[in-house]
Amino acid sequence: MDEPTIRKSRNVARRLAHYAETIPEVPAVVAQHKSRFSRRFHYQSIHFAELEADSSLLAAGLRAWGVAEGTRLALLVPPSTEFITLVFALLKAGAVMILIDPGMGRKHLLKCLEDAAPEGFVAVPKAQAVRTLFKSRFPKARWNVTVGKRLFWDGITLDELRERGRAAGGGSEFACSPKTEDDDAAVIFTTGSTGPPKGVLYAHGNFDRQVDEIRDGFQIQPGEVNLACFPLFGLFNAAMGVTTVIPDMDASRPARVNPANIVAAVNDWQATQSFASPAVWNRVGVYCEAKNVRMMTLREAYSAGAPVPPAVVQRMVGCMGAGGRLHTPYGATEALPVATITSPEILEETREAWAAGEGTCVGRHFPGIEWRVIPIVDGPIDDIAEAEPLSIGEIGELIVRGPVVTRRYVTRVEANAMAKIEDEDGFWHRMGDAGYLDGQDRFWFCGRVAQRVQTADGTLFTDPCEGIFNQHPALFRSALVGVGPVGAQRPVIVCELKRPITLPGGLPELERELLTLAAKHGVTKSIRTVLFHDALPVDIRHNSKIFREQLAVWAAKKLKVPGPAS
Repeated sequence: MDEPTIRKSRNVARRLAHYAETIPEVPAVVAQHKSRFSRRFHYQSIHFAELEADSSLLAAGLRAWGVAEGTRLALLVPPSTEFITLVFALLKAGAVMILIDPGMGRKHLLKCLEDAAPEGFVAVPKAQAVRTLFKSRFPKARWNVTVGKRLFWDGITLDELRERGRAAGGGSEFACSPKTEDDDAAVIFTTGSTGPPKGVLYAHGNFDRQVDEIRDGFQIQPGEVNLACFPLFGLFNAAMGVTTVIPDMDASRPARVNPANIVAAVNDWQATQSFASPAVWNRVGVYCEAKNVRMMTLREAYSAGAPVPPAVVQRMVGCMGAGGRLHTPYGATEALPVATITSPEILEETREAWAAGEGTCVGRHFPGIEWRVIPIVDGPIDDIAEAEPLSIGEIGELIVRGPVVTRRYVTRVEANAMAKIEDEDGFWHRMGDAGYLDGQDRFWFCGRVAQRVQTADGTLFTDPCEGIFNQHPALFRSALVGVGPVGAQRPVIVCELKRPITLPGGLPELERELLTLAAKHGVTKSIRTVLFHDALPVDIRHNSKIFREQLAVWAAKKLKVPGPAS
């Protein structure tokens, strides 16, 4: 590949070659494993030069086998050195990888895979066995690679794929597929927190610009070490010359993480930064406080996927080294990153407003993002001329555009009409989030548009209301839902306790305390119904987004009133 072609290519995998040359012996990916026979951990690692060589060898094997550019391959491999290597191999070969969170459950997983119509599976034996048992649902799946031992199904193993690459003279001589900004790179599924999961089509330009925005926005330097509790961050890290440490955890169940594993991985590898969901940092923060331990090398931590309560922010900062900061970047599968805010601003400037029911401030937008808040519309918006921007402080729906914003869904394609707004310069994406802009061009998140409660006296938004209730020391979290017909819904707050109630008057006394608290604030004074739930249903990916639609149905049955209108 000549120099002009390399410069024009937007294939993010091309960046790996630079770090393989400049920092070849630095670990690129490290996976933490717990010893079966002791409490000690051992680590499997791969250096940047090895990651570059092996991913190129596998890419050469795919091309030699007959996998053409644009072939859709489902990647079903748990977080590991193999996962990161295969991500780069697929990108280099020009294949389009399909990424689905296996924790969404077999029913949703099979449906998402069927909708994505993969032409092959690069997967562990268990996934290949399922693919074979449901073979009729994947008629195009011809290119099947087993990461592990192949049993009764078709295809080849990962080692056999490497052999094909060697036979073809691949490896270091393999030329990374040049891709334009608009060429397809991946299909990544949403969490499905407000509806069925949708397959988002990522272009190579989206990935390439994401790396720039994340690197420059957070001032990330090559040679840093990132503990990644979300697998795809390994792609961004390796493309920035950053070591990825993958902790020993079930990535599909982050709320069940053993915090000792996280602390050990940070300290063993002297990690300077780490990304995890609010559910993970909540457990880590509580653990560090209880054990009086700190992660002294950790300077920058990141948390996304749902609003991060100020108490979790403060606790995490206390677990880090001097001057450590927690960032809470905001975005969505369809558009990431959009905005960010740091712990000093949260704790010193916006915390009191959150406590007063003004929503969660997610900060200012990244340089490549344009945003507006427009009036809430429950149907499609065909043209941007139909969506006049609201004034500062007015709650509406956030829309964004920019190079990190994906163009369309390739499954559940009917959602494109609702999600995109045409503009003469391209399109805007509707985030589906309600909120407002303040005088400092910061966005204040007030909840999902689809989860607002429309009563006879006005509209209630989830985040401001829940922020009031969540300040009660007995609550772990709460969820606002509406029961009854839209426009005359009855607002109900559903509460999950931190631990069994110890008040002398039990739950009735706690209910009175919560209603007294609600009556003191304008945003919650109309809420007069409190219910208690053992464990609020949450999303699989982050274990933080509450499935309020499910709770609304549950609350309606509990109260014996008609459920929410569909």
